[in-house]
Amino acid sequence: MQQLDEKIDYLLSIPPYSQAPDERHAALLDLLRDELEYGGERHSGYKNYIEQWPIHYRSSGRVADLPFLPVGVLKGDPPLAFVSPQEIKRTLTSSATTSQQPSRVVLDSPTSRRMTKGVVSIVRDFIGASRRPYLVVDTPGFMGGSTLGARGAAIQGLQPFASETTYCLNVDSQGELILDIDKAIEFARRHRDSEVLVYGFTFILWNQLVKPLVAEGICLNLSNIRILHSGGWKRLQDQAVEKTVFNQELARVFGCRPDRVIDFYGMVESVGVIFPDCTEGNKHAPTFGDVLVRDALTLEPVEVGEKGIVEVCSILPTSFPGNLLLTEDLAQVLAYDGCPCGRRGISFRFAGRVPKSEIRGCGNIQSKRTSVK
Repeated sequence: MQQLDEKIDYLLSIPPYSQAPDERHAALLDLLRDELEYGGERHSGYKNYIEQWPIHYRSSGRVADLPFLPVGVLKGDPPLAFVSPQEIKRTLTSSATTSQQPSRVVLDSPTSRRMTKGVVSIVRDFIGASRRPYLVVDTPGFMGGSTLGARGAAIQGLQPFASETTYCLNVDSQGELILDIDKAIEFARRHRDSEVLVYGFTFILWNQLVKPLVAEGICLNLSNIRILHSGGWKRLQDQAVEKTVFNQELARVFGCRPDRVIDFYGMVESVGVIFPDCTEGNKHAPTFGDVLVRDALTLEPVEVGEKGIVEVCSILPTSFPGNLLLTEDLAQVLAYDGCPCGRRGISFRFAGRVPKSEIRGCGNIQSKRTSVK
């Protein structure tokens, strides 16, 4: 285990988008083989699964040939684990609709530590390393206990960038989230000249922040801001909100440029690996992970310009089988290297869901605004 830890820590220490594709592939292939063997030693069912794969993982010449799991297998309760109950420090649960079973993944201390390091490495590449006032568009109630949901995990993942943390939502008597406008305005006044970080789930930012501030005609005038959001767009589909409109309206209520808004994709099942939009609007995989986009019929990696099913790869988890997961998302490959933003490796964009494609349109909100002074 010590040798495995050292290999993982080495890849975590490298700038996250610096490796050429061939160099990255060789390092990941070697380490993922070791992690498959490690997992098989700790779970007999998993060992049987990987041993029955058409190409044995030790003789695989490509990451694409390694045995992957469909992400749905992580929806079991109790969750799949490579560690004893005594070693589990926290259980993460994915967001899910009322008709869906959430995924559950268990973290031991080493995996939890790597998760934090992975998120910090990625986010630092996009917004810098400095600590700054942190406005969370949510309530603090998501942060307690040994079980943490997707929202709480995202909020916690950005804490290393916070010099102080303010939550600006409350819960009303009906259990609905509502914006504490006075708290948001006070935060903006105190940090008008500071570099500020804001995070919220996509649908919460729109419904509990943008709409109330637009209705009141309020602009917070925080031009030196970075707004990160995640959680997907499914909850906004009935409101027909396009990404460009979302960015423009969020920028208007904060008084910043739309390019200060960064959408990132992350899964609790692929712990510690997130995919923010670069300045070109593309997503990239870090050195300690990768993304494969597979043809829906052949499961072979697609060519540039083609769409397919997303497989996420991560070297970070050793407490559960989260290294190679076939998701339920579709993406289009834009390039396998050479994004104009300068980040090496694959650049891609998400293109919907596999089983339940959702129709989205565009919407606009116009309102008079007043500025917070």
